[in-house]
Amino acid sequence: MSLPPEFHDIAKRVNNWGRWGSDDERGTLNHITDAVVREAVAEVRSGLRVPLALPLRQDGVQTGVIPGRINPLHTMVQINQEIFGPGTVACSDDAVTFGLQAATHWDALTHVSHSGRIYNGRPAATVTAHGGAEFSGIDTTGPVLARGVLLDVARAKGVDRLPGGHAVTPEDLDEAEEFAGVTVRAGDIVLVRTGQIQVYLAGDKPAYGYPSPGLSVRTPEWFHARDVAAVANDTLTFEIFPPEFEELWLPVHALDLVEMGMLQGQNWNLEALSTACAEAARHAFLLSAMPEPFVGATGTPVAPVAVL
Repeated sequence: MSLPPEFHDIAKRVNNWGRWGSDDERGTLNHITDAVVREAVAEVRSGLRVPLALPLRQDGVQTGVIPGRINPLHTMVQINQEIFGPGTVACSDDAVTFGLQAATHWDALTHVSHSGRIYNGRPAATVTAHGGAEFSGIDTTGPVLARGVLLDVARAKGVDRLPGGHAVTPEDLDEAEEFAGVTVRAGDIVLVRTGQIQVYLAGDKPAYGYPSPGLSVRTPEWFHARDVAAVANDTLTFEIFPPEFEELWLPVHALDLVEMGMLQGQNWNLEALSTACAEAARHAFLLSAMPEPFVGATGTPVAPVAVL
């Protein structure tokens, strides 16, 4: 089934192909300039550090619905082994196997494709079984350090958590921006809180993923208009699930990653940050969210930290 005309209309309005040159692989991360980083550092006042990642554990957020996206399988490969002979220093080592998008993560621009293309108009066939992503793999993103802005949609509406199936609209983002008393500007990384991760933290994994609040297909234009560098939220699917429009699956992924070239993140735990921002009466901070540079990967686990 082909994508509807409405999708292609939005795609034309947010398309960034060629904006930073035909060879570009980083997309909207180009908005994070040296000046943006200097201004981000100036947001640090108290020095409070708030971690935003879920623990990497075997009983993590994945339910098995997506084939191959397994939760971390941790194995000890040596335990107190005197590898240099008896009486020498002993070593313990570990190994882990898991899907790179299994927990708190960034999606690379190659995570999805549509109409046979990935970001900047390159063929989707450049992602291969043996080489992974030839272009725009997660290793090409470079450092991700900028001003973070929490748009606490749930708290702005006076609720702990948005109901499952709530589509976060541009109007919701406007409301949260006004509630925060901050203006989203070029180069910002926006964190959208729905409160949905509370469901996972309470132990109900199936209900965490379905039904889920998430970003509406109308939100890419909001981020595009503000030259946002990246977006992350506290849900499994990022966008509303089930989808807004029948049989139109992952349209926000396609608009953000393919058309705009905008990094997006999922399963970010924004609960402690929500409390910290409310107590400090400020919703902007320095955000460090460095991708692990897996060569050719279409995503990566990340352990982001907000510094207030």
